[in-house]
Amino acid sequence: MQRDAQSAQDPAPRRRRGGGRAGNAARRGSAVIDQPPWRLPVNPDRPVEPLDADGVQAIHDGAMRILEEIGIAFLHPEAVDILRAAGCEVDGDVVRMDRALVMEMVAKCPAQWDITPRNPDRRITMGGRYILFGNVSSPPNYWDLDLGRKMPGTREQCRTLLKLTQYFDCIHFAGGYPVEPVDLHPSVRHLDVLYDKLTLTDKAMHAYSLGAERVDDVMEMVRIAGQYSDEEFESGPKMYTNINSTSPLKHDFPMLDGWMRLARRNQGLVVTPFTLAGAMAPVTMAGAVAQSLAEALSAVVLAQAIRPGACTAIGTFTSNVDMKSGAPAFGTPEYMRATQMTGQLARFYGLPMRASGVCAANVPDGQAMWETSNSLWSAVQAGANMVYHAAGWLEGGLIASPEKFVMDCEIVQQIQRYMEPALCDTTPDAIALDAIREVGHQGHFFGTQHTQERYASAFYQPFLSDWKNYEAWEAAGAVWTVERAHRVWKEIVASFEPPAMDVAVREELEAFVSRRKAEGGAPTDF
Repeated sequence: MQRDAQSAQDPAPRRRRGGGRAGNAARRGSAVIDQPPWRLPVNPDRPVEPLDADGVQAIHDGAMRILEEIGIAFLHPEAVDILRAAGCEVDGDVVRMDRALVMEMVAKCPAQWDITPRNPDRRITMGGRYILFGNVSSPPNYWDLDLGRKMPGTREQCRTLLKLTQYFDCIHFAGGYPVEPVDLHPSVRHLDVLYDKLTLTDKAMHAYSLGAERVDDVMEMVRIAGQYSDEEFESGPKMYTNINSTSPLKHDFPMLDGWMRLARRNQGLVVTPFTLAGAMAPVTMAGAVAQSLAEALSAVVLAQAIRPGACTAIGTFTSNVDMKSGAPAFGTPEYMRATQMTGQLARFYGLPMRASGVCAANVPDGQAMWETSNSLWSAVQAGANMVYHAAGWLEGGLIASPEKFVMDCEIVQQIQRYMEPALCDTTPDAIALDAIREVGHQGHFFGTQHTQERYASAFYQPFLSDWKNYEAWEAAGAVWTVERAHRVWKEIVASFEPPAMDVAVREELEAFVSRRKAEGGAPTDF
């Protein structure tokens, strides 16, 4: 099912913040590495489609039968009332949905929509062929080479990862906390971290759907940072949330509460079931994908019942467990196929899709990189529009690492280079017959005019990979990749300059944070 793209257009904010163009704001005063400029990558490739038409219909039918016959538990009385009024069948907190109603609601979703952060030059587009990459989000622990072990996250470590998020132009949005700062009390943690995010970055950001106060506080802080009126804030997404269902077949109270609040105010909505085949979903990938889709689509129906046309996307986090230990596995062949299959179904429903860059490795080693590379490329193959955790994720989401962040950005930059149209240029200049004729059957192309005019930008130039031979690498100190990544992030953080923000705006944010802390912040029991 296809629909015309509807991309939100926001009015200009009442007061400009300063900070210059996006590329300058990212690295004012320093250039630790050379990197391509900020841009929104467009995926030129046809998606990988492992399912034939009958397979798509089979998984769709499976998802619809789950919704019609088994139902989804909505652990929020108001959500249940809204769905009952929309025409769903309700039995306690279990809601069953007729497929005709589901498809009617899905058809209300825009196929493409924008998120506009405080710096409008950082606007991002969800949908179409766009693919966006975000930082690691939500690990409770941190690891770096100096520590040599994992430890609970702190605010300072969170700030380090936010600086990397801002610095790298291949990272398009600031997801959840890049590491959970457990040194901040849970009642006020969201206030301090959002203050850091809004002052250290100017990229699109996220609110955790963990209770009314947290969501409302974040929306107000984003509104203040952008200097929007309430009407301007609600004219199109300025931020987004991502919720996870509680698999199997449940949506919990705090996430539903945030989902509904953001839907009412026209902010971005992403629902990503966390379905691990063999544990929280069937052991077969088709069954796990069908269950994941049912859980996701049920939340889409709720959003559209609240605000028809709400900007929604579905995500996939379908992987498998290690059947020997029960531990989650990521970047596996099963994970890749599930991501591709979900991409096919997302296009069938006409919805933008979120995927992830993930691994199960405990340190930034070879396993970490092949699993992450598998998951990132499966997102590309699936036609995903948003890639969470693209930089910095370890131990199945339990560790964030700045070295891993830098190493992942090398992969993400290579993916974005791979997508540039120049690599598939077939004009006469690119075919280069004159240069081939000039070199003929002997000689080389190093000295030709054709090469001299293009050599500086002809190929991707790594900032982290080391292409020297063994002897030259050894003579230069035999520095391993993770050690080079350690040096890079240290230099970036040492020279980091935050994007500009008007003093009056910063003071207004500080005053809001102080007032909400004095009021007690947010409750810690949901």
